[in-house]
Amino acid sequence: MINSFGSRSIKHLIQANKTDSFRCYKPFYLRTNFAVIKGISLLCLVLLMQTSFAQQKEVHVKWVEEEIILDGALNETAWQSTDAATDFWQYFPTDTLLSTAQTEIKMLFDKKYLYVGIKVYSQGDDYVVPSLKRDFSARANDNISMMFDTYRDGNNAFMFGTNPEGVQREALISGGGAERKDFRSTWDVKWQNVSKKYKGYYIAEIKIPLASFKFRDQETRWRFTAYRFDTQSNEWSTWGNTPQNQSLMSLAFMGNMIFERPLDKVKTQFALIPYVSGNVSRDFDVGETSTDFSIGGDAKIPIGNSLNLDLTVNPDFSQVEVDELVVNLTRFEVFLPEKRQFFIDNADLFSDFGSLGAANPFFSRRIGIAEDLEENTIENSIIAGARLSGKINNNLRIGVLNIQTAEDAANEIPTNNNTVIAVQQKVFSRSNIGFVFVNRQVTSMSDFVEEAEEYNRVIGLDFNLRSEDNKWSGKYYLHKSFAPEAGDKDMSSGGFVEYNTRDWKFNLSSIYVGDDFQADLGYIRRNDIVTVDPTATRIFYPTGSKINTHVIEVRASSTWSPELDFKYTDGMVDLEYQIQFRNQTGIEMALNHRYTYLLEDFDPTGSDEGEPLPAFSEYTYSKFDFTYESDRRKAFSYTARTDLGQFFNGYRYSLTSDFRLRIQPYFTASFRSSVNYIDLPDPYPTETIWFVGPKFEFTFTKNLFWSTFIQFNSQDEDFSINSRLQWRFRPLSDLYVVYNDNYKTTPFAPGTRALIVKFTYWINI
Repeated sequence: MINSFGSRSIKHLIQANKTDSFRCYKPFYLRTNFAVIKGISLLCLVLLMQTSFAQQKEVHVKWVEEEIILDGALNETAWQSTDAATDFWQYFPTDTLLSTAQTEIKMLFDKKYLYVGIKVYSQGDDYVVPSLKRDFSARANDNISMMFDTYRDGNNAFMFGTNPEGVQREALISGGGAERKDFRSTWDVKWQNVSKKYKGYYIAEIKIPLASFKFRDQETRWRFTAYRFDTQSNEWSTWGNTPQNQSLMSLAFMGNMIFERPLDKVKTQFALIPYVSGNVSRDFDVGETSTDFSIGGDAKIPIGNSLNLDLTVNPDFSQVEVDELVVNLTRFEVFLPEKRQFFIDNADLFSDFGSLGAANPFFSRRIGIAEDLEENTIENSIIAGARLSGKINNNLRIGVLNIQTAEDAANEIPTNNNTVIAVQQKVFSRSNIGFVFVNRQVTSMSDFVEEAEEYNRVIGLDFNLRSEDNKWSGKYYLHKSFAPEAGDKDMSSGGFVEYNTRDWKFNLSSIYVGDDFQADLGYIRRNDIVTVDPTATRIFYPTGSKINTHVIEVRASSTWSPELDFKYTDGMVDLEYQIQFRNQTGIEMALNHRYTYLLEDFDPTGSDEGEPLPAFSEYTYSKFDFTYESDRRKAFSYTARTDLGQFFNGYRYSLTSDFRLRIQPYFTASFRSSVNYIDLPDPYPTETIWFVGPKFEFTFTKNLFWSTFIQFNSQDEDFSINSRLQWRFRPLSDLYVVYNDNYKTTPFAPGTRALIVKFTYWINI
């Protein structure tokens, strides 16, 4: 079956364990006295951790008996007699002043619902609302978002947001909200919202089922904060005073919401989400047309107020948004984010172990992906799966994930059972210790299955450090893999520590990945390495200037190969200068210096016929980068970047651009493109690599959307069209019509084409 997830996104997803041949060298008994790693772990352990949060702002949540009507008026008696959370602080352009256009948030609750009334003041009525589509991006438009830390652990929160048009968005926050990766907007729940605009302000009236949250029975206090984007005042503001050197959605800077009476146990409804899907597709290479019809679905079963059991049978991901193609000029696999709904809830509990992007023991996109006999990446059907996840108490989280994939005998792909067990115990104020076990097991040893492929397991411990004010953060991990016929260099470990103040940021990290370390369900960028990465950043805040901040950053990285007697294989030094203007435009300039010692043949152009640079050759090269980003609040905005300089033994010149247009709130368009001209001396190739990716989105109403994404990548010799119509005919129930069309470009000819119709229906029982 061809779908919008499988047709284009699976091509680069399982190459991490095969694209690098770094595990092929002679055995070497690992030196265990890595001074840098030991120093980092010691520093993490000796830091003194406080046990309470610094900010103590409070908002009281009043018990209500009367019916609350969502009309954007806040005219019920209960709204008039409850206090508001106000006194929002600026985050941008400064973090030392109260916001000029304030926000007031009032909250009520009864046995089933949390009610939120928000009054958002503004300088005028010229709001920026690019789209009516759910789960909008918050930046560069008018909106307000609220975060609820129901277990008061400073690491996890539920986020709900809206804008002047009443468009909804929700997300799960993990990892303390310190980075963009900690924000997962593909999480969906049912809730209601009505927004109404008035002269000089708008009101959002919100009704959220308490069953949408996870919390402990008889709880009387949650942690809470909110952040707002105000395009007319050109301000970003937060209820908790969040320093600019910290993430806007950081959970370290929250206040308390105090319930008037203890929360009762909430009866969470069992949810059944069946689907019916049909498609017709044509493979022009073999001249065959095929049809497919499938039935499956998901179930969500609550276990108390804190745990949830998710089940899936014959899942279908045809409606998932197609991945953006990436021009890859490196030797390593591209790390693409998970977009499939089943893997999103509590995803951090399973996937945030190890070093993300370098040595991660579990990467959910490995499941449902395999290789055919010609080593092409193809979809591997998932038969069924289950996930139990949530909190045991305020300090202990657990997660168990089990997925069974189908056998594909024609491509010699065995049936596998994939299991992940994760446990996370909070320590100190916001830190935690985690345990992970990952297992891939062939469940039927067919004739084509070699004994060495029967299973792969990873077991590991992680310590995540987060001080209460997020000034100190860090991680230390130690993982071991198990596989038939594996060698004894089967460990991976690493650590980093970061010190982050208003003016300075220092980061030191180190990673070791053994030559035999294997994580079939993970992402291992490269084996047989010891890497050390220090970074120093200085931030300046000029006054009385059009410039908001200057940032100077120096980064370095050094990598050695233990199996080659600690041969120095990679080095990097970057000097970067960033300017952020008060009108939200930005400039970035960087000088980059690289050293590379190739351990295998490599063609930097990625061409099939080019002469590769030979293994065991070394290169020193430098380049200059310049990036400009215009004000995204404007109806037309753009980002442009150029790279000029040396590239291995030749030169590279590139230009990347992203043009954005909105006709609010019904139409947005973007045009992303890049051209890379790589000139290597004879006999090596000279190549021009093009990428063009226009995207068009129509939001006719809050329930009817149409998006079309066209992509051309000369590196992959691929031209594709993905067009998706979505009708949300009732909350979380959808009808999708998806059209996929893929072409080969050398010569230009059709490859595959598919039309898919999918119907999903959310049933509460």
